[in-house]
Amino acid sequence: MNSLVAQENLSVNNMNQSKTIQQLSSGYRINSSADDAAGLSIANQFRSDISELQQGVRNSNDGLSQLQIVDGGLSNISQMLDRMKTLATQSASSTFTGDRSTLNNEYQQLITEITRQAANVGLNSGGNFNTSLSVYIGGGRTSSQTGSSSVSVDLSGTANAVDAASLKLTSTNVLGGTVGGVGLTGDVQTNRLDNPGSLFLAAGSQTYTVNYTDASGAAQTRSVVVSGGTSGINGTAVLSQLNSGLAGTGITASSDTTNGRVQFSGAVSFTVGVGAASAGNATATASSTAVNTSQYNLTHAFTANAAGTDEVFTVSDGKYAVDVTLHAADTTTALAVADINAQLQGATNPIKDVTALATGDGAGISFQGGANFTVVASKLSTLAGKLFTALGNQSVTAATTGGTAGTNAQAAIAAINAAVAQLGKVQGVVGAGENKLNYAISLAQSQISNFSAAQSDIRDADVAAAAANLTKAQVLQQTTIAAMAQANSAPQAVLKLLQ
Repeated sequence: MNSLVAQENLSVNNMNQSKTIQQLSSGYRINSSADDAAGLSIANQFRSDISELQQGVRNSNDGLSQLQIVDGGLSNISQMLDRMKTLATQSASSTFTGDRSTLNNEYQQLITEITRQAANVGLNSGGNFNTSLSVYIGGGRTSSQTGSSSVSVDLSGTANAVDAASLKLTSTNVLGGTVGGVGLTGDVQTNRLDNPGSLFLAAGSQTYTVNYTDASGAAQTRSVVVSGGTSGINGTAVLSQLNSGLAGTGITASSDTTNGRVQFSGAVSFTVGVGAASAGNATATASSTAVNTSQYNLTHAFTANAAGTDEVFTVSDGKYAVDVTLHAADTTTALAVADINAQLQGATNPIKDVTALATGDGAGISFQGGANFTVVASKLSTLAGKLFTALGNQSVTAATTGGTAGTNAQAAIAAINAAVAQLGKVQGVVGAGENKLNYAISLAQSQISNFSAAQSDIRDADVAAAAANLTKAQVLQQTTIAAMAQANSAPQAVLKLLQ
């Protein structure tokens, strides 16, 4: 029996010694589920989280590197915009005496280069990074936390693309032409004024009728005759004659860069009408007309004869209102315009910022003003359509930018300013994304350290305790063997009795 007890204890001591050796050699307190099932489950979760976060840090560093590449590209594009603005500013000066074509060649090459570099960094329209980017880092265990496991950087849409088309630079140039202004309605001229090879009015002339308001607000009319001489003149000479004839009116003639046709601009109210060319290529289609759309305007056809009765309407500029009677005796458009303006400006509370002008063809009346105004018809003439055709409020067209012209270079400067602002917003998104990833990396590394410590506390062996246990197990093993030897030798004494 003593031997059996010793054998049992020897088995236990051997097991303890084996387990202690396993802990010391593996470094783990838990080497199998039997050691600590609950602790192993928790430690395995920590180990899984650590693996996820370590890859997440690598993902974040990759994403950060890509954003830094994009950031460098944006900085380069910003420098090119600076150079383009320098070129545009140089060309915008009327004192520039060099060749604007040379400036424009470099300008256009920069536009192409912006598109190329935007594509290289993936921020062209539809490019690799012109989308909502998501970098998976990890750290969220439950389904409700998975959304917090990713960092998003939204670079989607045209607003975040930086190619020349998205920055609205492709149609700009720094040549000397003029953009903006009011074109002539009905003008279908195909010979471009900006084509040096086009000649106009050979042995002929053409008259432009311009109605406008002078510095005092009075309506004036000026006829400008463009003459082609014996062999005709080019578009530059046509515009030169027009602008000479318009001197002092505040109105400028230029060529539209889109279609090469004549256009007019100015800060005053004006209408333009074009007569027929007597010979040669016309500078504009006969009977075409223009109204300055940079002013608030209301234009109506006018029947100029003595039939019908008086018309009554009210003009208001928001401060004063004047009742105007259009008399049946106003048998011409000129008489009607003079009558209307006299009543507007001669009232007790006059309206001087709204002027009536005859249309360029004399077949209508255009009310124009720098600020919004209203016209309300209260009595119509018995002659249908003498001026207004319906009672009540008449529709005034809001002012647009179409009547204000500037050079191509000035338009380019405005476009570049807008491009710089858009580029700055994209840089802001990229910079914020870089910062977010840096913060995310810091958190993930902190989690890795803390999860590793937590896993170690649960799973790792206490080497000092295990070493002591090993010593204890070895001593017990030796004493158990000795005790077993004594137990086995005790029955030998019984044999002595048989001798």
